Amino acid sequence: MLKRYFSTTGLLVGTLFFALSMSPTLIPRPDTIQGIISGLALASGYGLGVFGIWIWKYLELPQPKERDQTKLQVVAGSIFLLITIISLWRASTWQNSLRELMGMEADAFVQPVLVGLIAIAVFLAVLVVGRLFLVTKQFLARKMEKYVPPRVSFALGLITTFIIFWLIINGVLVSQLLRMVDSTYQQVDALMEPDIEQPSDPMKTGSVESILSWEEMGRQGRRFLTEGPAAADIQQFTDSTALDPIRVYVGMHASTDFNERADLALQELIRVGAFERSVLLLITPTGTGWIDPGSIEPIEYMHRGDIASVAAQYSYLPSPVSLISEEDYGSGMARALFQKVYGYWTDLPENERPKLYLHGLSLGALNSDHSFDLYDIIADPFHGVLWVGPPFRKTTWRNITDNRNTDSPAWLPEFRDGSVVRFANQNGGLEKGESEWGSFRIAYLQYASDPVTFFEPGVFTSEPDWMQEPRGPDVSPYLRWYPIVTGLQLAADLMTGDAPRGYGHEYAAEHYFDSWLALTEPKGWTQDELRQLRKFFEDRRYQTAP
Repeated sequence: MLKRYFSTTGLLVGTLFFALSMSPTLIPRPDTIQGIISGLALASGYGLGVFGIWIWKYLELPQPKERDQTKLQVVAGSIFLLITIISLWRASTWQNSLRELMGMEADAFVQPVLVGLIAIAVFLAVLVVGRLFLVTKQFLARKMEKYVPPRVSFALGLITTFIIFWLIINGVLVSQLLRMVDSTYQQVDALMEPDIEQPSDPMKTGSVESILSWEEMGRQGRRFLTEGPAAADIQQFTDSTALDPIRVYVGMHASTDFNERADLALQELIRVGAFERSVLLLITPTGTGWIDPGSIEPIEYMHRGDIASVAAQYSYLPSPVSLISEEDYGSGMARALFQKVYGYWTDLPENERPKLYLHGLSLGALNSDHSFDLYDIIADPFHGVLWVGPPFRKTTWRNITDNRNTDSPAWLPEFRDGSVVRFANQNGGLEKGESEWGSFRIAYLQYASDPVTFFEPGVFTSEPDWMQEPRGPDVSPYLRWYPIVTGLQLAADLMTGDAPRGYGHEYAAEHYFDSWLALTEPKGWTQDELRQLRKFFEDRRYQTAP
């Protein structure tokens, strides 16, 4: 009965893929996510097995006798079943190895029944879609056989079915989902939270005297403007005079045109005296417009509030969705803001203008990278950038990583003599370099366990460099690469991974502190004062991106 509805070879290969999917990748996984991954792995293996048999028959290669074929299937089935049992038994150990690395309680217990039920449900759902695809292809091919040869009708039917399914999935399902998500997050962005009060100081952005309306600021902008430290907070750590840091934020509702939003940001910077500060920080937020408070407060403290920060929102969607639907828009907003601010900055006398730095986290790092061209700034470069958790897309990061010094690992590259580009992780790294760090500095902060940085489409078919020895300090020694399966696991880590601060894509304030300290070199601090300040951020807990 089973052979009537399912391919035995497909089930055997699928079972092997299911077993391999229980192995660890970068982020600890709950049972529900593990079940979905295992179901997709089972479906992928099943499809690969069915396709392999079809190719074998299509090429008219010799087939074993039915009795020998049955024996082979029994042997293979026994081996794969044993692998599956071992994998389910070892799954808890594998997950706990990751939890221990990340300072979490090693008490994870993978529930094989729950994982199995979810995996079977996912597998059957994929199988139904797959068979509907085949039925559609066969129907179209039979219709076309009346007019063209059989093999031509087969190819045309296959191509036409691909087009139909793509139009349905992308043009209907994805579009409707994006519209629903867009509407939901737009309402969330406009939410006026009662515990966040409009600034009363006329020199604060969002006040009644501000160029930028408090109501048009957006939820993330209002949070950014009100949750920063005051001079009194900073004064606890220094004997020197502290200032209230300047923060400027332009929400999407301020204007539909990002060039106009960039101009509003510049005019507000001028109004509040941002160019009179010692440091000016140009921030590109994440997809929702969120700015990690743990990324900005350390540099505000270490420069004693003598700093101004500016950001412009380009979306209210989560970064993965924004990356798919409006990547160019994010780059355009970042580019417009940079050109306005940099253009004004270069017109100032060199000895009277602040040091200018760029910063971005995740999608913000990608769009910040797109905001300028080295050829446009080479005559008068700004001072540096700190890009954190950069996505895997083809950017400056990708080019540098691919062309790193051969004796350095992909998860912490060394590039040439370190006079321009340096990388850091939980253990630092920006303070190291064969040559002195120059006046223009590119700094990356990335964790080896960050799937946003280290996922790439090629991982489905080839082992990435970062998996090779030596591995990052936060990567499980049990991690192994498997075709297709590892790609599915890392894709799930990318979309749903949840790690504690200091691992994965959750960057800790103390590691920002180390990076800003090495990059900007604030003056007047003793080593004891810096240690106390770093401990202050190490003890704090910041909110994960909403």
